[in-house]
Amino acid sequence: MKFGGTSMAGIERIRNVAGRVLREAEAGNEVLVVVSAMAGETDRLVQLCREASALHDSKEYDVVVASGEQVTAGLLAMTLQNMGATARSFMGWQLVRASGVHGNARVDAIEAATLDEALKSGAVAVIPGFQGVSDDGRLATLGRGGSDTSAVAIAAGVKADRCDIYTDVDGVYTTDPRIVPKARKLTEITFEEMLELAGVGAKVLQVRSVGLAMREKLPLRVLSAFEDLPGTDIVAELSGANMERNEIAGIAADRNEARVTLTGVPDQPGTVAAVISPIAEAGLQVDMIVHAATPDTGSSDLTFTVPRASLAQAMAVIEDRKDAIGYAKLLHDDAVAKVSIVGVGIRSNPALAAKMLETLAERKINLLAVTSSEIKVSALVAEADMELAVRVLHTAFGLDAA
Repeated sequence: MKFGGTSMAGIERIRNVAGRVLREAEAGNEVLVVVSAMAGETDRLVQLCREASALHDSKEYDVVVASGEQVTAGLLAMTLQNMGATARSFMGWQLVRASGVHGNARVDAIEAATLDEALKSGAVAVIPGFQGVSDDGRLATLGRGGSDTSAVAIAAGVKADRCDIYTDVDGVYTTDPRIVPKARKLTEITFEEMLELAGVGAKVLQVRSVGLAMREKLPLRVLSAFEDLPGTDIVAELSGANMERNEIAGIAADRNEARVTLTGVPDQPGTVAAVISPIAEAGLQVDMIVHAATPDTGSSDLTFTVPRASLAQAMAVIEDRKDAIGYAKLLHDDAVAKVSIVGVGIRSNPALAAKMLETLAERKINLLAVTSSEIKVSALVAEADMELAVRVLHTAFGLDAA
């Protein structure tokens, strides 16, 4: 069972979590609980690090920001004990082996024997998410949203039957209900679809956690931390009852986009790599990439997107290499958003992509870039058009609740 920051925001909510955990334990289940820091606590700790040193040591940063989850783990264990349960907390460094960059480490292994011993003794194991220990024995954090990854990794490590993710929503919806009130909750969604939705803006689960669950074939459930309602099962294949559902599982939108365009780029092998590689080396994510050559001119235009917060850094990287790249103009726009349709039906029905583009055209929504994968089509639009795009696509693909 994994509980997010809003679930742990104060003692009363921690008591609510303890009650849910106790019900699972009393039903005869062996229970491990992974917890996030209290809502807002990690942001507070990050700000303290910035105030202490603008160019802080990433290893010491990890020590500070990991403390929020340690507090909630201890408080939940205390609360469970006070309710009559046998419970104990662990520290992330006792259980999770991690490697890579501090602040964004990756899970390598789980000390499953330690947890198995606790479970055999009848204890509920309470574990702080978001953290582990690096090869050099230092505490390492897994990046924002890393508690989801911790929970999936630990569940896979102990060969759990299931991993339940408790959040402030009661499942996975066809789109954000704040944009489309008629959005429907899905009873099931495939790992592939959830991975794509998480990757293009859906905030329910962290992308890395879904990818890990998919690789480990670990069933996931998304449930409300505050209401006893059915959630959404994330599965390898849809059950018979859901096989004939809409070919599109959902519509996702992401405002966290900025567009960068280089005009007059030489139309020759290696040009795109000369632009994208140094951006990647700087640790920046690149998303949509569109490269179009102009016949008979020897030049081309290259457009790509980066997270909005990374725009200034990406521009600086390119400007530093202007002579090597040889572009004419460098343009940017941070008033854009990405809207995506996701569904396994796209794989076998190319008409779905055409329907998306036609629907946006009918509402005079201009497309700044379009990319696709096997089960996803994404369009970059003006940020001002994002919510309209989501609403009309949701209706066009028959996703509105009755």
